[in-house]
Amino acid sequence: MTPARWRSAALLALGVQVTGLFGLAAYSLWRGRFSEGAWFSGIEALLAGLVLAWWTVLLGRFTTGQPVPPTDGTLRALRFAFPWLTSFRLVLWLLTLLFVLNGSAPEANTVALTALLTVWPVGILAGNAVYGTLARLAPNPADLTGRRRLADWLNLAAALSLGMAVFNVVPIAGFSDPVTRTDQLVYALSGALDVLATLLALRAVQAAPVTGG
Repeated sequence: MTPARWRSAALLALGVQVTGLFGLAAYSLWRGRFSEGAWFSGIEALLAGLVLAWWTVLLGRFTTGQPVPPTDGTLRALRFAFPWLTSFRLVLWLLTLLFVLNGSAPEANTVALTALLTVWPVGILAGNAVYGTLARLAPNPADLTGRRRLADWLNLAAALSLGMAVFNVVPIAGFSDPVTRTDQLVYALSGALDVLATLLALRAVQAAPVTGG
């Protein structure tokens, strides 16, 4: 495929993922009957959708080889918002860790819990690196070192997204809330779209021209 086709495919997939995240936010609130946990999940999905939308706009410009001015509104919005998303996600992870360490899930499989509590924060930090790397790289798309770094983070983020998708679809007995077939379908589609969009973004970055023509 040509660079233009990789770019179009990536932007299409990312656009669908943004829409899916907003839908997931609404579904989480509805499914959880607006409980405290549902609000946490809904807010996380909503913030993720906003950050990804801004990141997608910048990726679209970056993959044409055109520099983005540091004063650009979308770039400033991304730089402001993604640390808050990362912080919110880390708080959710920390609360879950404290819940487990407090002995609140004694019947849960220890290996599965350890895997979840390890993959989850690494995935959060990888996502943070993906957002931050593009935010730094957008004003200078000719930075080849930055391009390789972004590609590496996208590759890692895709693998971790796949792992988290498995944890969302296959609940940990004694720890996770019961899930319905609909829940599993929603989480599976969301996870698959995340992995696909990330991999397409990776290919678009690798194929992107160094300078605009």
